[in-house]
This record gives sequence, C-alpha cells and structure tokens, in this order.
Amino acid sequence: MTSHRSTQSMKPATAAKKLGVYLEATPAEFREGVVTRDELNALQTDPPAWLRELRKNGPHPRPVVAARLGTSISGLARGGITEPLTTDQIEALKENPPEWLVRERATQSEVREESKRLKARRDAEAAADAAGPDA
Repeated sequence: MTSHRSTQSMKPATAAKKLGVYLEATPAEFREGVVTRDELNALQTDPPAWLRELRKNGPHPRPVVAARLGTSISGLARGGITEPLTTDQIEALKENPPEWLVRERATQSEVREESKRLKARRDAEAAADAAGPDA
C-alpha cells in the first residue's frame, strides 16, 4: 500500500506573512495564486529579486516594523503608525525617535525584563520540585 501525499498549499496572505513581506507590495502573480509548501521553501532558500528587494527596502508589514523599531505592534498603533513603512522611514524614526517611540521602547524593555524574571523564578521552582521535599 502506498500513501498518496497531497501537496499543501496556502493563501498568498499566509505565505507573505511567513516570508515577512507586505502582501500588497508583492507581484500580482503572487497575490492572485496559491503557494505550495514547496514553492514557499524555494522562495525562502533562493529568494527572487522582488522578494530580496521587499525584504531590504519594504514596504514592511507591521510585525517587521515593530521588530526593527524595538517595540510591539500595539505600540506602533499607540504611536499612530498604522501603515507599512519602508526601510528609510524606519531608519528616520530610529535616528530621531519621537516621544512615543522612546516610551514604547522603554515599555518593551520592561516587559522583556519581567519575562526574564518570571522565567528564572519558574525555573528555580521547577528545580526545587525536582530535588524533592528533602532538599
């Protein structure tokens, strides 16, 4: 008995998200079709010129913008950034950060520190539990 392996496919929006690019900036043939898992893998391992260009210069989707600015997607929204930004726009914000960006970066830093603290506490509790009640 042989098993027939079906080809996995995804919507262009899902593929764009996995590739870290803004869907509306991709070529029409990408937006209008479906993308198979094999095609996605090929795009990731050997990106065509349009994909390299989008990754380098944008416009970038909000998750990429947030990561490059060191803040959260919610922080972008609070700062009034609702549209995709290009690499040049992101760099301009980094060079001369507005008050909202400074505030959001500080908040993000606090969140990371608190996450580290909680993880260390959980790890210590797990180690104490593993050592048993006599330890």
